[in-house]
Amino acid sequence: MLDWSNSETIVAAPPAVPSLTTLPPKSRLTLEAADPTGLGAIDRAGGRVSVDEKQMINCRADVNQLLPLKYKWAWEKYLSACNNHWMPTEVSMQSDIALWKARNGLTEDERHTIKRNLGFFAASESLVANNIVMAIYRHLTNPECRQYLLRQAFEEAVHTHTFQYIVESLGLDEGELFNMYREVPSITDKAAWALKHTQHLANPSFETGTPDDGRAFLRDLVAFYVVFEGMWFYTGFAQILSLGRRNKMVGIAEQYQYILRDESIHLNFGIDVINQIKIENPHLWTSALQDEVRGMLRDATELEAAYGRDTMPRGFLGLNAVLCEQYMHFIANRRCAQIGLAPVFAEVDNPFPWMSETMDLKKEKNFFETRVIEYQNGGALTWE
Repeated sequence: MLDWSNSETIVAAPPAVPSLTTLPPKSRLTLEAADPTGLGAIDRAGGRVSVDEKQMINCRADVNQLLPLKYKWAWEKYLSACNNHWMPTEVSMQSDIALWKARNGLTEDERHTIKRNLGFFAASESLVANNIVMAIYRHLTNPECRQYLLRQAFEEAVHTHTFQYIVESLGLDEGELFNMYREVPSITDKAAWALKHTQHLANPSFETGTPDDGRAFLRDLVAFYVVFEGMWFYTGFAQILSLGRRNKMVGIAEQYQYILRDESIHLNFGIDVINQIKIENPHLWTSALQDEVRGMLRDATELEAAYGRDTMPRGFLGLNAVLCEQYMHFIANRRCAQIGLAPVFAEVDNPFPWMSETMDLKKEKNFFETRVIEYQNGGALTWE
């Protein structure tokens, strides 16, 4: 059984920062003139990048040079994500369609939960993608981490595609579902909370060179990786996967399993990035910021509890808002431990231990147990 919620945080020791006066001319030019965006004019005398010159933020080495790798964990996560490739249309929705259309196939409470659930996720993946592309990518000045971010951005597009595919398959009102993040208060409150942590970072004049701006970037990483993807998605996963365990909406549940597998790597990557930035820039991780982050996780848990009450006013077999709030307390404490903070809630048991087993999904299931896909490819397809 795999426990994907536990980050495999691997961090490198902070590099010694060389003095500019002791470097040879070419290396000195690299440190002084390299453009952190990777879009500046080519420095024809810049010299070759060494591992010690690479850093997570404020790096002065050429960010277009992938090799030599410094953070092998970032590259390995990129490879793992590529190996997990999937598309929503590989999953059959026939049984879900029949159940949704059946007069007595689902209770009204189950239908309400499913629609609210889809309404939250439908826009959330786009919000995360926008944050990656418009804020994080620009300020994370390491090429192997950027390589993973490109893969993650694609996965967010696949996830958005998934909700379009579900909405279309079930014949749901697309305007209703994709506008819930603006029209349903429990969903709007979460989206608004998250957006305030990315809007200023998308400002073209924002840089991470000062302590205040570096801390702002760390807050943004916590908001989206630890809270949005690492906490808020988990109530939604538990709701749909609980239905799937009772053999209801199994097509949607299978797609959520694949999304959850993706998100577990997103979370682990984000936590690794946060911890590596802390190692390289210990002055950013002040006691005040730590207290602020703990407050963020506490506030996020309250918002998620309100969302749980809205999506499950009466609950259904095996799941209710009280259990989901307990689950968020458990998850919040886990996230605190993963980024080196004291827990924000009293110790609680995980009310959904089956979630770990649900995450242990083999990609081959798509092809050999549910649906055969015809590939149009010029080369032969080799199965491992």
